[in-house]
Amino acid sequence: MVIGDWWYHYSLFTNHFFVMISKLRPGLSRFLSEPIVRLIARTGISPNALTLTGFLLNAVVAGVLAGGHLFLGGFLVLFSGWFDMLDGALARASGKSTRFGSLLDSTVDRFSEAVLFLGLLIFYLKQGATLEILLVYFTIVGSIMVSYVRARAEGLGLKSEVGLFARPERVVLLALGLILSRISTVALLAALWILAVGTILTVLYRLIFAWRQMKDDQRVDFK
Repeated sequence: MVIGDWWYHYSLFTNHFFVMISKLRPGLSRFLSEPIVRLIARTGISPNALTLTGFLLNAVVAGVLAGGHLFLGGFLVLFSGWFDMLDGALARASGKSTRFGSLLDSTVDRFSEAVLFLGLLIFYLKQGATLEILLVYFTIVGSIMVSYVRARAEGLGLKSEVGLFARPERVVLLALGLILSRISTVALLAALWILAVGTILTVLYRLIFAWRQMKDDQRVDFK
């Protein structure tokens, strides 16, 4: 399969870059979250409660975006993205990490991201902006599938944490597009194009990367 072989060799080349980013994420996350987590831990709030609070915060931000306050919304997207890191950090710091908490966190993260884009979708529906509506739709689908392919691959015992458009990168790119929309609406449109195309390519990237690992295993159930 020529395309598959080409893509695999390309992935090996680019994976060094992606691995470097993956290694930077935990350290950056700890740097941004640990100081405040120490204070939160003293309040006795549970990591699961923090997870649900994060979703409510994202719902509020979605309302801001739906109202057309894109510049403010950009900063709030960054804040809510930072807040979403706190529950996992709190669980580790307080020794309250559980499998259900991890599952809840992953599930709520998907809802949180979807509700943000729902706010943006409502804004564009009011404007009748067909292109932007389609880009937001494909971004939502791509974002969900990026996470799904990784989860499914890991469930099959495969590695699939590759590609550039994981959630932190998506949050930062969306926030930049929203903030720069104060200067030019083209900035947000460009960000949506990158997100829509980038997430779909990341899904394909992860699928092919997983396929290369299991192509000799005929026992894998693809259903």
